[in-house]
Amino acid sequence: MEMPKAWIISIGNEVVDGRVVNTNASWLGRKLTLLGFNVLRVISVPDVEDEIIDVIRDAIRRKIDVIITTGGLGPTYDDKTSECLAKALNTEWVLNEEALEMVKEKYLRRGLPLTKHREKMAMMPKSSKPIPNPVGTAPGIFIEVNNTMIFALPGVPSEMKAMFEEYVEPILKEKVPKLEIVEETIRVEGIPESTLAPILDKILSKYSRLYIKSHPKGEELGKPVIDIYVKVSSHDRKEAEETLLDVIKSLKEELRKLGGRIK
Repeated sequence: MEMPKAWIISIGNEVVDGRVVNTNASWLGRKLTLLGFNVLRVISVPDVEDEIIDVIRDAIRRKIDVIITTGGLGPTYDDKTSECLAKALNTEWVLNEEALEMVKEKYLRRGLPLTKHREKMAMMPKSSKPIPNPVGTAPGIFIEVNNTMIFALPGVPSEMKAMFEEYVEPILKEKVPKLEIVEETIRVEGIPESTLAPILDKILSKYSRLYIKSHPKGEELGKPVIDIYVKVSSHDRKEAEETLLDVIKSLKEELRKLGGRIK
């Protein structure tokens, strides 16, 4: 069975120009992978309408199963995600009454009026479902288009993480067959990555649902040090664990034959 595909789209000038480190994307990528998604792209775009619209339309055109955007849901002029999402879907951008109640309740509790800019956070593409925000004020957005699920979440990490774990993750678990993932990293010294490459090719050819990636930490022709990441996925936990043990055993045997020092 083919793994469902996912894209992560980070929206914001501060991410693109390097003022903010994009921790949201790495966190989401890890979460989605462990849920059984094949994360194909992590894309950063500025707060520019055409760029946001183009990347969302591209993902839908490619029949991506899940799109998660972060950023651009606040009350300021440069928060454009919600409106751009409506334009990308060729639908109306409307005031969502359920989202409005969420926003209103947040401000009234603090004795603050519901201004036009605050009300903007309740504007969403028609037919959207608001995602409750237990940490901040701006609701997230959930909308399905054909067979693509789109989740728009805030850029503030604490808000994004809480909303993903409390709302998004349960939906994804219902949609995706449970996939067990087991992994291990081993370090080997004394073998150049170019020598290691054919060994990895040989092992990869023997197994399905196996991913191996070498990460050099030293110098190829000096003092080579390589971390080898091994991941096995299966719908059966026991099968995944047994395969991982077999792969690690085979890998270590091959490395020792070449004089590698395993740490």
